Amino acid sequence: MRVGFDCSPLVRPHPAGIVRVVRETVEAIEARGVIELVRLAPPPGEKSARWRQRTLPRLVNERELRGVHSFLSAFPLLGSGLRVQTIHELPWRHGVRENAGARHRLWAALGPLRADRVLTSTEFVARKLRRRRLPGGDRVRVCPWGVGPPFAPEPPGGVVDEAVLHRYRLPEDALVTCPGAVRPKKNLAALLRGVARLHESRGDRVHVVVTGGPTAQLRRDLGLVSRLGLNRHVSTPGLLSDDEIAGLLRMSSAVSVLSTSEGFGLPVLEALACGAGVLVPHGSAQAEVAGEAGIEVEPSDPDSVAAGLRRALEERDLLRRARIERARGFSWERCAGAIEVLWEELA
Repeated sequence: MRVGFDCSPLVRPHPAGIVRVVRETVEAIEARGVIELVRLAPPPGEKSARWRQRTLPRLVNERELRGVHSFLSAFPLLGSGLRVQTIHELPWRHGVRENAGARHRLWAALGPLRADRVLTSTEFVARKLRRRRLPGGDRVRVCPWGVGPPFAPEPPGGVVDEAVLHRYRLPEDALVTCPGAVRPKKNLAALLRGVARLHESRGDRVHVVVTGGPTAQLRRDLGLVSRLGLNRHVSTPGLLSDDEIAGLLRMSSAVSVLSTSEGFGLPVLEALACGAGVLVPHGSAQAEVAGEAGIEVEPSDPDSVAAGLRRALEERDLLRRARIERARGFSWERCAGAIEVLWEELA
């Protein structure tokens, strides 16, 4: 079965998480060889929307494809063949503005009317899609994303994780890492208030490391750092490579993924795969991914976040094996297999 996969996130700007999902899933499907995967991507100079709605339907016929699999909510509406749409999250349901524009809302609302299947990565999102008032809820399928190298319990041979500390002048204190927490929805402020409460109430000291490039939101959060008196306890090393992030996670006492809206939360899996404890919001997609290996907190309550941090410090080594085992249940090969089953179901 020949299926076209929309690989536009690999050649056009998209969030790092979506790029990773597309790259890893496509490579896993190609390696398995069950589906004859045809990579489709817009050429330089052609607008993505035009390519998707005008060029892709023509390519389906020219290349004799069974259909098109999109890793985005947008997909070709016209033309022959089957369509699979991916809806990662519904941020407007959680009061989040990021990625909550009219176009995304329209695709999430009307796309399932045309798509033959709607893919999402957690039951958390699937439940919301199945409760929709419009038809299409019965087409929803769940396919969890995966995790793989370099996110692993031990560094590769010849690699010393502590080199990351020296390279970015990070202390050897108990580290709390916030991967990519430079955007509003990442909710860094909740972690900072929890850290301040922890320092006040018990005397435990942690050092927060925020990865990601400079943004207006990060500048606002650094203002909060000053107001909370945490200047000496927060570092912003900027953009790190995946290898560096993996090393940082392995040395962390805790990892914070307290986003107000996530459809999955790849950093949760990456942290667990490295053996680190993960703080996640109660009843969230992140909590679903982490399972019993996660530490659920109420982000709006600094006392709850502080309690989660204390638990992470106390259980750092105790539950390491359980975290690693949880992450092993998610692989890109397993994800590829689920997508193969979906297409076999359609065929």
